[in-house]
Order: sequence, then structure tokens, then C-alpha cells
Amino acid sequence: MSTLRKYIIAGLLVWLPLAATVVIIKLVIDLLDKTILLLPPEYQPANLLGFSLPGFGIVFAISVLLLTGMLAANLFGRRLVNIWESILNRIPLVRTIYNSVKQISTTLLDSNGKSFRKVVMLEYPRIGVWSIAFLTNESVNSEIETIKSELAAVFIPTTPNPTSGFIIMAPKADIIELNMTVEEGFKFIISMGVIIPDGPLKAEIIRNKVAQTATDS
Repeated sequence: MSTLRKYIIAGLLVWLPLAATVVIIKLVIDLLDKTILLLPPEYQPANLLGFSLPGFGIVFAISVLLLTGMLAANLFGRRLVNIWESILNRIPLVRTIYNSVKQISTTLLDSNGKSFRKVVMLEYPRIGVWSIAFLTNESVNSEIETIKSELAAVFIPTTPNPTSGFIIMAPKADIIELNMTVEEGFKFIISMGVIIPDGPLKAEIIRNKVAQTATDS
């Protein structure tokens, strides 16, 4: 019975990641492929050529992104973007949503930014308990007189869903930067600590296990 269970688990470990990857890629491809519906009906391939072209929506979406990026990168395009944003900023509800999404997108996608580029570790939610976090702001100025330490903002994601979590401001001296990429940090969190990247964190865990084994024996 144990052998059968072992084989079933081994099979699941092969097929589950593969199935999840296929489903996610299919969802992304289907979503991009539907961008073809943005074209007027008479210019859509199915009506223009008499038959549909699978994948044409993906090519169309990538082309739109490239053209938009090329336009926004030059002086004339930036002026158009500024005019467009000034119009949106005059609409109360739209202004709040647009500016929030833009700030988050700029923070995550800007290659020159430092946000979400470092994986750190700090004692949270209490002393002696360590949590993995992502540095979001290296310097947060505090106007509270009782706070003398220089603060940094970190995002502590929840497991196994890292899209939710907590933003806390902690003294820089209490934050330890890890030799770990952001991708490795997300793997560690999503796997609920099962996948431990090589580095100081894994070395420390191994030392603790060895010490615990020696104590038990």
C-alpha cells in the first residue's frame, strides 16, 4: 500500500506542475488572442479573409504594446500621454484608480527602481520569529519624535498566496538582506517553505537541523 501511495505521489509531482503550467499559459494566450476583438468587425481576420487565424490576436497585442512604447518614449508621445493623464485626473473615481495602478506598475516594472529587488528577513510578528519579506522602500522618513531609528518599508507576503500580505516599517538595523533573488523568494513563500534556495538561509537551517539531531541523539 505504501509503495502504491509513493507511486501516486510521484505521478502527481510530475503532472500537477505540468498541468498548472499549461492551464496558465493557455489562459494568457486566450486573453491575448481576444485582443483581436478590439479591431472593427470588418477588419478582423475572420471577416476579412473568410477564416480565422489562431494566434493573430497575440501578434496584434504585442504590436500594440510595441507601438505604444515607441510612441510614449519620444517627446511627442510623452506630451500626448501627459494630456491624456491630465484628462483622467479630472475624473474623481477614475483619477484614484488610474494613479494607484500607475504607481504600482511603475514600482514593479521600472528597471532602475530598487523596490521589490531585494529579499530580506526580519523578526515578525514577534522577537525570535523570522519572516521573509521584500524591500519596497529603503528610506521612510518618520516625523514622530519618539522614533529615532531610520526606517525602511517592507512587504511581508502571506503563504501560499503572495499577492496579499502586510506593509510594515521597521528599523533598517533590524532588516537582514538575503542572498536570494526575488524569484527564489516567491518560490520559498508559495511552497510554504519547502523549497529553500541555496545561500545563508539554507545553510542556517541545515546547521540548526544538525544541531537538533545531535541534541536528540
